[in-house]
Amino acid sequence: MGLLTNWIAAARPKTLPAAIAPVLVGTAEASHLGLIEAWPVLICMAFALFVQIATNLANDYFDFKRGADTEDRLGPERMVASGKIAPEMMFRVAVGLFLLAFIVGLSIVSYRGSEMLIVGILAIVFGYTYTGGSYPLAYHGLGDVFVVIFFGLVATMGTYYVIVGDLSWSVFLLGLPLGLLANNILVVNNYRDKETDEAAGKRTLVVRFGRAFARSQYAWQLAGAYFSLSVYVGLTQSFWACLALATIPMGTKLIVELRDTRGPALNGLLGRSAKLLLAFSALLALGIAFSG
Repeated sequence: MGLLTNWIAAARPKTLPAAIAPVLVGTAEASHLGLIEAWPVLICMAFALFVQIATNLANDYFDFKRGADTEDRLGPERMVASGKIAPEMMFRVAVGLFLLAFIVGLSIVSYRGSEMLIVGILAIVFGYTYTGGSYPLAYHGLGDVFVVIFFGLVATMGTYYVIVGDLSWSVFLLGLPLGLLANNILVVNNYRDKETDEAAGKRTLVVRFGRAFARSQYAWQLAGAYFSLSVYVGLTQSFWACLALATIPMGTKLIVELRDTRGPALNGLLGRSAKLLLAFSALLALGIAFSG
């Protein structure tokens, strides 16, 4: 049981809404066009979760190897740095999950077309190079770009495309807020780890520009998410999608908390940022379904 608990912790359950949210919303938007088969949706969900978890495990391994996870770290215990999971085992399981994601993704290719192969390979490659490879994205301030693009736009639009076989501006406007809210989880993570990341040479945006910048980034990304949703509602007249605006008080509270919170207490704020993403996406998906 202890070993299982360690692997669950390594998967970082608090971050998994970033994988679930775009599949929910992309599926809801596709539902307007008729009956949806269950298995393509399940395949998209499985692929997204495998890539997310594999990226988290690879991050655990590579941050340990690069010296970013030390005893001074304020975040949750990392399994490799704590000695609870051997580095080689963590790396093998991460690679295995990336391969499993690729195999699962092949069924999407057989269903929708070879263009999905390119999208799937790019998602896996960028998931690995988030902290791995010769030019790790997270160590050069590009982690935010990766999250917004792949856990927002690509995942939402990809799910929609698998189901429908086409793309539209409306699904782009739905994917963007999910990416921005998912990236706010990363902002809190990097905000908390600023000093240890800086010491390890991990040049996140918080390290480059400071915590005041990160607080502004969090607030503007939140505002951008609601603005994108408003544009979607205006263009599609899907007024039930405004259900997601019910999360504005929750988001506003998180902006204030980020300003006033320091140290290990930021771990709770990270979890609440993930809950905001999940609540936003669930209400948005429900509203879109009602609009149909």
